[in-house]
Amino acid sequence: MANQRCNDSAPKETSLNMGIGLGKGGGNLTRKLDLVEQMEFLFVKVVRTRDLPNTRHEIYVEIKIGNLKATTCFFENKATPSSSHALNQVFAFEKDKIHDTYLEVLVKSKMVALNMPNAFFGRVQFSLRDVPTRVAPEYSLAPQWYKLEDQNGKQHVRGDIMLSLWMGTQVDEDFPNAWCSDATSMSGDAVGYTRSKVYMSPTLWYLRVNVIQAQDLLFRFPPESSDVFVQVDLGNLRLRTSFSKSLNPLWNEDLMFVAQEPFSDTLVLSVEQGTLAQHVSLGRCILRLKDVDERVDGQDADSRWYNLNWHGTNETEREVKFASKLNARISLDGGYHVMDEPSEYCSDFRPSSRKLWNSSIGVLEVGILKATDLVPMKWGTRTDAYCVAKYGPKWVRTRTVFDSLSPKWNDQYVWEVFEPFTVITIAVFDNNQLNANRRGGRASDAIMGKIRIRVSTLDRGKVYTHSYPLVGLQHSGVKKMGEVHLALRFSWSCMSSLSMFQSYISPLFPIHHHVLLLSPAKLDNLRNQAAHIIANRLSRAEPPLKKEVVYYMLDSRSDMWSRRKAIANFNRVMSLIGDFIAFWKLLERIRVWKDPIASLLFNLMCFLILFYPQPMMPFVIFYLFWVGLKHYFKRPKHTCQIDATLSGANLATPEDLAEELDVFPTQLGGEPLRRSYDRLRIIARNTQRVANDLATLGERVQALSNWRDPRATTIFLLFCVVGFLVTVIVPVRVVIFIWITYYLRHPRFRGILPSVPQNFLKRMPTKQAFIL
Repeated sequence: MANQRCNDSAPKETSLNMGIGLGKGGGNLTRKLDLVEQMEFLFVKVVRTRDLPNTRHEIYVEIKIGNLKATTCFFENKATPSSSHALNQVFAFEKDKIHDTYLEVLVKSKMVALNMPNAFFGRVQFSLRDVPTRVAPEYSLAPQWYKLEDQNGKQHVRGDIMLSLWMGTQVDEDFPNAWCSDATSMSGDAVGYTRSKVYMSPTLWYLRVNVIQAQDLLFRFPPESSDVFVQVDLGNLRLRTSFSKSLNPLWNEDLMFVAQEPFSDTLVLSVEQGTLAQHVSLGRCILRLKDVDERVDGQDADSRWYNLNWHGTNETEREVKFASKLNARISLDGGYHVMDEPSEYCSDFRPSSRKLWNSSIGVLEVGILKATDLVPMKWGTRTDAYCVAKYGPKWVRTRTVFDSLSPKWNDQYVWEVFEPFTVITIAVFDNNQLNANRRGGRASDAIMGKIRIRVSTLDRGKVYTHSYPLVGLQHSGVKKMGEVHLALRFSWSCMSSLSMFQSYISPLFPIHHHVLLLSPAKLDNLRNQAAHIIANRLSRAEPPLKKEVVYYMLDSRSDMWSRRKAIANFNRVMSLIGDFIAFWKLLERIRVWKDPIASLLFNLMCFLILFYPQPMMPFVIFYLFWVGLKHYFKRPKHTCQIDATLSGANLATPEDLAEELDVFPTQLGGEPLRRSYDRLRIIARNTQRVANDLATLGERVQALSNWRDPRATTIFLLFCVVGFLVTVIVPVRVVIFIWITYYLRHPRFRGILPSVPQNFLKRMPTKQAFIL
């Protein structure tokens, strides 16, 4: 695939034919499905067969509508003449793809392909003009028994089949479990991977293990010759305390884990003696998480003494109890919000404990309409695309549209909103689980791109219908993978308006985050634990949500080094200070009197502010109000989302992307690794130079008063004494007037040499000369 630059990264407004009615509901999560377009389907439900002729071969039912064909799973025909075989399979044929007026339902044997006799049992034919229409939420149509006919349809043959047929839309209750017309050629075990599903992340808690001390340990080696530490295991995760050589070691260290409800895991605390590579157990205790205290306030948990037991290394040695004890505080902290996403675009800030949850402030509705101009991801210009959306603990997955570069999903989902400063993430993937061989080889679903939309940027009740570009990062370069069309609406009641505005002045994180602070390094470690737990839980669902999908949605690699992101952040900083730089350049132009009129007016304004300072603050506030009012008429009309240009994607080279997409530890080697390392050294050199300049400037200011240079400090202190006397005697306005007059003096009164303060400051000693 050729490398395609992504210059057009702005959303485009689209039109939408809304209005698929559902039942009227009074709850927040029961609404009309009016953000998606109506898709009509012909539903065929094959319930069961009976009284078929005896055969040793497997039987199946085939449905034909012109060129469209679908088959049920194979089933064995029992020897009993009156036997009945339940199927209960539903097929959905998209109305736009039906180009015939008749539908045939055929009962066949598995040996029909070999032209074996008695391989065809019979058929039933229907006219599509007579198929009734079902409007949700009406009850489903009752199936009926139909007598099988011969191939010509002239006489009845032995056997019956129970069917029901109706016309409906994607809101039909049988649609989520139906085989759609684009997936009917798949095998029965693969069709489950094409259906839409809703997933829920497990409720996560922080587990705090505060290891305090141990007493009466039975050492295996002399304690002064080896180290003692505590090893804590929760599932597959292991953390350790620092080392101690005392007879009664004291640690008082916090070890943090992420635990998931319903707390079925066990916690193992073991006191070890030796080194990290080779150590022996001095005793351990095993706790069930269900027995650990849950803490939802900021109070410290009670410390307890736990008996340490020793387990033998072979079957002949049993568990031995002795007097060794371990003192620890262990608690499940429900007052924290367990971070599974970066805080900059988190979708939920609620604490773990449901007791601390506030009521919702609104409802976010998202209609995932379709995708257009997708890039072929498989051989034969094929793409089997599905969409995943994540907000809070709720994940949704649309059905997989088989073999289409312009798939239509038209699914609508609803989330409750508890905090407006949250982000919903929507991504598109290519399904690689439809082939049994690739699925057996653990093929990964291909990433096609994602978008993020912040809820607080949406107006109340307004429907946003836009197409968003999907930008994919690949080793070959950055490429536009297509566009995804969405409809969004954020609404809340008048009763929730007060809670909405109150949330803007409330702390973003729960109080626990401010009372018991967690370091950034510890938060990163805990976020990785949470992502691993969620990925394992959702990968065990049916159909599974693949781990690579979960990690991509949670942006688990956001903290990895990326030259592209470094340049993008630098550009952000430069854009932020661009106005200050422009003002500084304007001030320099005024200072050197390039425009005498502007310089003169600026001098007069400074003197007016100096002698009449009272109107200055109201004027600044009015100016801010005027700027906001002016920007109101230029406010954005579309939602904000990932910007490829802002991300530096349009300037990233294949070498940059290969380095960014590389796993940790690196898989690069040879010449590519050498080039990446050399480039990183250049970047590190420039960063080191900037850090050196900033440190040098700060140390020169410190050197004014630390007597490292006695003469310079003496001069500085004399200057301070003179300055103190001058400011006491002379009014402040006169001092400021003299300084402004001196700073804005005409160029003919200036010299080309640096000023006296600059010369003095540059002579201050720094620590740079003492670095090896």
